Amino acid sequence: MTAQVRRRAQRLAATCCLSGLLGLPLLSRAQTADLGNADRGRAIVANRQVGLCLLCHSGPLPEERFQGNLAPSLAGAGSRFTANQLRSRIMDARQINPESIMPAYAKTDGLTRVGKSLHGQPLLNAQQIDDVVAYLVTLK
Repeated sequence: MTAQVRRRAQRLAATCCLSGLLGLPLLSRAQTADLGNADRGRAIVANRQVGLCLLCHSGPLPEERFQGNLAPSLAGAGSRFTANQLRSRIMDARQINPESIMPAYAKTDGLTRVGKSLHGQPLLNAQQIDDVVAYLVTLK
């Protein structure tokens, strides 16, 4: 198994809590944060056409006006959650809280109100999710 494949398998195992079944150790907080780029993640969070985060959340982005108030602030997210917990919430928050209104950024199945051009595509790809996680863990 190549190093890249092993890292992706470890990330999947950490996210899905399957590490014991796959025989892979969970990645540490530092290792999972290193998989993404915090600067790119910040740009995704701030971009209302890509991440959409600020439609519901507020955060330590003073240059961004009109931040949301429907969801918890992103400030301090890195103190409240591990990288794995953040990744799980971004991928599909309903796995943690079935009543969540947060979109499942990695989910493509079981969705009913998706435009034809977006059908079968996640809102964010794996690298974008890693980048957002890398940014959020910096928010202490």
